[in-house]
Amino acid sequence: MIQNIPIEKVLFLDIETVPQAAHWKNLDEETQRLWEKKTKTQRKEDVSAEEFYGERGGIMAEFGKIICISVGMLSPKTNKLKIHSYSSHEEKELLVEFGNLFNHPQLREAILCAHNGKEFDFPYISRRMLINGLQPPSPFQTYGKKPWQVNHLDTMELWKFGDWKHFISLELLAHLFGIPSPKDDIDGSVVADIYYEEGNLDRIRKYCEKDVLTLCNVFRKLRQEDLVEREI
Repeated sequence: MIQNIPIEKVLFLDIETVPQAAHWKNLDEETQRLWEKKTKTQRKEDVSAEEFYGERGGIMAEFGKIICISVGMLSPKTNKLKIHSYSSHEEKELLVEFGNLFNHPQLREAILCAHNGKEFDFPYISRRMLINGLQPPSPFQTYGKKPWQVNHLDTMELWKFGDWKHFISLELLAHLFGIPSPKDDIDGSVVADIYYEEGNLDRIRKYCEKDVLTLCNVFRKLRQEDLVEREI
């Protein structure tokens, strides 16, 4: 039962990603070719590789990059969520800082929690770390482990109850449980525009942190617990 999970060991996590280049024309020819090849079966006949890159370039770790990682843990003293963000225009810089977080003995065996984290956040972070010449921290290492040895929680998976064809957004789950929406300013569909056109990394960071608080409260509701506030 998820009520038995020690919530003080759970690291709630969310990432924001964008395409590696602001425009298709900024990609080198080989990257363009490989993108076109990889997405050929995913695109509708009337959607070009260039158009699809603008829509989905940030979704694939091979063609995107991380601009923000926000994490949160419950404080046992205040029972509020302590949130910290790693954001930078230099991806390797933020990944190094994020990786250093796991040098703390308490976090080497942290339980990672994200919404759709098993399909997106956790592998995306691991892949981008390797691409940047970094070793993914211990909690992200899954090779050779039995399923029950992998300390990964996924609120979307928890909601599925074994129904693998079902998808639900964090926003909808929050609505169902009466949790304030994290999408009161922006949502994921406009992050790349805000990043490349406005250069407003601070706005993206605040949005990412709202998602972490919402994620924590969705997890608490799945455990039938009261909502928590962010520690200021």
